[in-house]
Amino acid sequence: MIVKFLGVHNAESRYTRLVSFLIDDVLAVDTGSLASELSFSEQEKIKAILLSHGHYDHIRGVPAFAFNNACHTTRVFATQQTLNILASHLIDGVIYPKFTEKTPICEKQSLKLVALELFTPMDIEGYQVLALPVNHNNISSVGFEITSKEGKKIFYTGDTGPGLSALWKHVSPQLIIMDVTFPNRLENKAKNSAHLCPKMLKKELIEFHQVKGYFPQVILIHLTPKFKEEIKEEVNEVAKELKLSIDIACEGDELIV
Repeated sequence: MIVKFLGVHNAESRYTRLVSFLIDDVLAVDTGSLASELSFSEQEKIKAILLSHGHYDHIRGVPAFAFNNACHTTRVFATQQTLNILASHLIDGVIYPKFTEKTPICEKQSLKLVALELFTPMDIEGYQVLALPVNHNNISSVGFEITSKEGKKIFYTGDTGPGLSALWKHVSPQLIIMDVTFPNRLENKAKNSAHLCPKMLKKELIEFHQVKGYFPQVILIHLTPKFKEEIKEEVNEVAKELKLSIDIACEGDELIV
């Protein structure tokens, strides 16, 4: 299973992109930079999209992708609340066309919105996808365990605050892609916005080990760019203390699970 990171930050600039990554070039997870970081031919390979929640930085690439790929129908999987946000705020017939319908611009439906059921594995383009609820700012938000045909597993937390321990019994990933947004000195801000800092990350990983008996490889995304070096130093300390591999993703990174 090849994971390609298109965007790994929570703020966009000339050098940073909003969160989005690909699995084997065919499954897109969140869409902060989906269209802007792929060629048209690369976009055509995508067969399905998973959305963790309805905040703009995670769904904004859906309309641009739909516009570019109007010749075929792509399924978008998310909670019903997230799909409602997408349909009412972006592909609403005003800001963008209603890509879920035929329009004068689109000869056919270019998006099909599919509601996820929590704790229920779903076959999506040959991958087993398990959506699990996470804590994020009073909005319906999920993490995904994605399992390949070969049995390789990753778990993406999506944007989340503390409290992942209830989920660990449901997943067994080789790789976890986690949200760490703030440095430790802004722990209260992290808690109030339902994100993680390195101190909180450490607690979540220790609880994972207590439940599962091992540490997975860990990749961090959704960093605030101006705090990146500070977060990196604190994460390195966590990695040393726990004696495991924790890396911070960069735009364009690829890894094989």
